[in-house]
Amino acid sequence: MKIKIVAVGKLKNSPMLDLCEEYAKRIGKDISIKEIDAPKGSTSIVEEPLILKNLSNAGILVALDERGETLSSPDFAKKFDKWQTHAHSDGLTFLIGGADGLTDTVRQKADFLMSFGKQTWPHMLVRVMLLEQIYRARQILAGHPYHRV
Repeated sequence: MKIKIVAVGKLKNSPMLDLCEEYAKRIGKDISIKEIDAPKGSTSIVEEPLILKNLSNAGILVALDERGETLSSPDFAKKFDKWQTHAHSDGLTFLIGGADGLTDTVRQKADFLMSFGKQTWPHMLVRVMLLEQIYRARQILAGHPYHRV
């Protein structure tokens, strides 16, 4: 299944970029990351048309949003497995907004809203967290001991 991450912002050389590259390498060739280059300091309203333009052929769309459902890693793996089973040729797209989050219009396009908890996370760090959780879900589904209970 093709997995795409659409994320606002460009991740520059940093430890976070190194981690993203490491997890993407572990996940394999199924994953791609599309960075949306929004103007520095832009708001979610400015980012909205840029995001929407990049959601054509999104397949199943999962938006990361503070209003979303918080899942444990095993629960995320179960959802991920269902998405894999029901995904059509366009696969699965995860969406990470900018610092101001996503607009209502963008959220309404999502098939599922997911949150990494009630705390606020830097959107660049969320990219690392998402990649790690995708990798972890695959390991859980494969019965690999990466995820310890």
